[in-house]
Amino acid sequence: MSTTTTGTDTAVPGLETHTGETPTSETPGPSVGIFWGVPEGGRMVLVTDRTPLAEAEAYGDCLTHPHGHYEVWEAWRRLGATTLRRRGLPPAIAGNEYEAFPRGRVVYMRGPALFTLYADRRLQKPETIAELVLRFGLAAECYAVRSDAHYRTLA
Repeated sequence: MSTTTTGTDTAVPGLETHTGETPTSETPGPSVGIFWGVPEGGRMVLVTDRTPLAEAEAYGDCLTHPHGHYEVWEAWRRLGATTLRRRGLPPAIAGNEYEAFPRGRVVYMRGPALFTLYADRRLQKPETIAELVLRFGLAAECYAVRSDAHYRTLA
């Protein structure tokens, strides 16, 4: 799990992205992973944990991120608000359950050679999808955006 350093990308006004990787000027290669939209300072911040496609785990006919939402969130929560803030992650993570904020997952379907972004409907805004496509390196890839009951926020 890559959560020791973080980066922020503010290419979309009002939307920030925090990841477990230091950003570079290069476009990342395609990856799979999980994400949340966490409120911070009056705006939504995208928080991601991703795996390069070459390192993804097989799950049936798909390639997926090896870590689940609960597992990653709890590892971040254990860091506490101060350490989260120092690492560029929203401190709200420390005081909330992983299901409190809209979330989703990017998987790769081998048969049709298609990336699928499963996301809470609240994250399916064009600017949010554009940022997720950028962060997961999908700009040159075929992808679809889908809703899934698994990624509905409880509150």
